[in-house]
Amino acid sequence: MQCFLTCITFVGMSKAGHKYKVGISVGDINGIGLEVIIKTFLDNAMFEHCTPIVYCSLKAANFYRKQLNVHDFSFHIIKSASEANPKRLNLIELPTNPLVQFGELTKEAGMHAFKSLEMAVQDLASNNIDILVTAPINKDNIQSEEFNFPGHTEYLANYANEDNPLMLLIHNNLRVGVATGHIPISKVSTSLKSDLILKRLEVMNKSLSQDFLITRPKIAVLGLNPHAGDNGLMGDEEKEVIIPAMQQAQKQGMLVFGPFPADGFFGSDMFKKYDGVLAMYHDQGLAPFKAISFDEGVNYTAGLPIVRTSPDHGTAFDIAGKGEANENSFRQAVFLACDVFTNRKLHKEITANPLKNQQVHESDK
Repeated sequence: MQCFLTCITFVGMSKAGHKYKVGISVGDINGIGLEVIIKTFLDNAMFEHCTPIVYCSLKAANFYRKQLNVHDFSFHIIKSASEANPKRLNLIELPTNPLVQFGELTKEAGMHAFKSLEMAVQDLASNNIDILVTAPINKDNIQSEEFNFPGHTEYLANYANEDNPLMLLIHNNLRVGVATGHIPISKVSTSLKSDLILKRLEVMNKSLSQDFLITRPKIAVLGLNPHAGDNGLMGDEEKEVIIPAMQQAQKQGMLVFGPFPADGFFGSDMFKKYDGVLAMYHDQGLAPFKAISFDEGVNYTAGLPIVRTSPDHGTAFDIAGKGEANENSFRQAVFLACDVFTNRKLHKEITANPLKNQQVHESDK
């Protein structure tokens, strides 16, 4: 496979309009992906921030547009990202042309979702686009010989030859990562190792610095067991696995705190005191996150040499085609991707020029 590390270089903003080219993989066409994409770019103000390019079957896209009863809107058909119109929602046609069947789990939709992702990633690796925003896939029907992964995060990490991606859920100043990702709950305890937690903390700390420009970020770590183990009374993972990882992170100069009991951490607003939160498993972090910010949260993949975001919801088959989907999370995913791309460029400049770094900090005083 082609490797991002050797292919991606920051191309910066375009000279015309100072906008980034945002590649959009369409996800499962039987879900709400196309709906939130269309609704997002019905707002002409979006084109002031980016030039969007969606990879999709034109027939499927037009069918979805008509289903939403959207008339004063059309896709700008292009053959390559270089032809993108900065004032339109551009579309690069896929070779597959599946039938849209709202709410149905079909093999054809899964193949189409993969082809969309594959073409977008190839353009990203070739610097034809700057940023990747992914609409939701169904993790079942997308499985094939070419896509044998639990989700986008793992696929992109494999493509980039990166071993330690970190799924970060973002909403304003709330940033939640997970030590273990898409694995069964029965395997969480055995999968948690001190070196794994340390690597997650290293990725989070670096991302908070370079992607969000936070100086000396403060990271809270959640315990695995009830009451964070109660000093071993309810489990030994905190004492034997989590705390040793935190101590090593602190030796490396990271500001790491905890482990905190997970049940009261979010309800007591303790999360507002920290720049990032590392949960031990998927639902421990994502359930409270989505309760706080479901319609506006963004899924960001930290630890990759490229910028990829997605909305924090799934395919929502139950409401597909009904016009009920809320596009806010997808819109925020586009905004965050542009912000992170800009921050990375600025962080690179600051790192190369310590005097500029000092001037930035002095302007904050």
